[in-house]
Amino acid sequence: MFLYVAPRNAISNAYSQQVNAWVRPVFEQNWRLFAPNPQSVNRQISARTRQTAPDGTVQVSGWIDLSAEDDSAVKHNVFPSHTAQNMLRQAWNSYLKTHGGDNQPRSERALMIEKYLRNIAADRVAAQRGGTFDSIQLRAISRPIAAPREAGGFRPAAAAPTRAEIRQLPWWKVASHGTD
Repeated sequence: MFLYVAPRNAISNAYSQQVNAWVRPVFEQNWRLFAPNPQSVNRQISARTRQTAPDGTVQVSGWIDLSAEDDSAVKHNVFPSHTAQNMLRQAWNSYLKTHGGDNQPRSERALMIEKYLRNIAADRVAAQRGGTFDSIQLRAISRPIAAPREAGGFRPAAAAPTRAEIRQLPWWKVASHGTD
């Protein structure tokens, strides 16, 4: 962590690739503490799993709402953990930034973000549902948040479009995951 946050120097320059691979995306820093970038959409991220039996039959689960887990960890909690609020959301936002609309990674960082998102989803599904699975698929449903009313409430703000945007990712293979 020291090499990541310290001023640039010969050692941090020489090992920047290794340091960044370890620090990002889990400990990535930004300056939004005092000037946050508020969310403009409500996003529901869901996952489903697929298990292929030795005889070739395929069983696909129903969708599991991963965002609901984050929401319940924050709701009515006076001091919610930063991780509970942001892990899945930040992983998804990073995925959107590093992958095109065709869900193809464009860099080594994109591959790392993809793996990070896949691991979060697989771990949560395994903990929540149990069972075994060999593939996982994610889906995000994004609904715009309406702008707040103007100060004084004299005239309503423009209403946000109500049309939801759905993005469904391809199936990702995972190491045999889950418990029986």
